[in-house]
Amino acid sequence: MLNKYADGGYMENKVIHSDPEIMGGTPVFLGTRVPVSFLFDYLEAGETIESFLESYPSVTRKMVTSALKAASYLVCQNVH
Repeated sequence: MLNKYADGGYMENKVIHSDPEIMGGTPVFLGTRVPVSFLFDYLEAGETIESFLESYPSVTRKMVTSALKAASYLVCQNVH
């Protein structure tokens, strides 16, 4: 399943969710209370995806991959 971005691009599988009732609207991995920002914090600190997944077992590798693809898409679209 693909989810369409407002600008017409697509992302595989919705994996990021934001709801004011869940952690005050902080974007989290769908079905968890793990903020997506934690993934980027881990990577910025030089940690591996494996380390992140070990620390947050409710997040799957597929979720991480989809989130990174979405971030890449958004960055690349905003460069031009």
